[in-house]
Amino acid sequence: MKRRTLLFAGTVATTLALVPRLTFASGDARSALTESNLVYLSPIKSSGQLSSCQAEVWYVTLGADVLVCTATSSWRSQAPRKGIANTRVWVGDLGSWKSANYQSLPVVDAVASVETDSAILESALQKFGDKYPDEWGTWEGRFRSGLEDGSRTMLRYKLS
Repeated sequence: MKRRTLLFAGTVATTLALVPRLTFASGDARSALTESNLVYLSPIKSSGQLSSCQAEVWYVTLGADVLVCTATSSWRSQAPRKGIANTRVWVGDLGSWKSANYQSLPVVDAVASVETDSAILESALQKFGDKYPDEWGTWEGRFRSGLEDGSRTMLRYKLS
């Protein structure tokens, strides 16, 4: 194999390795939010590494923001309280994050905060009911009582 062929093959391989990341820019993730039932989230540690706490979760949108209702004890809920607000958000539904290649999905970075405004919480809960009507009969009470007693937290992700 000639040196030129080897260099060309290396360049092509490197370019192809970057294609999934380049193809799914934040604009694609934003449009995918209108179609998907799940997002995959991972707080980004101060070192720049993704947290080992990654999960697929239900979400709703409020304007350009993503809202998630989660257990207050979860790392994703604790992270913004500890100053770890930067989060990576993949949009799509591939099943359990432990067996899914969710990193191939459209991706966008976001900044997490805890949402406490009662009007926004109520609006988000209504949106959850509209988005997940088949499951909402089981989960509405859990979300509402959890937000009231503090065992659940509504997180708001402002997309970059």
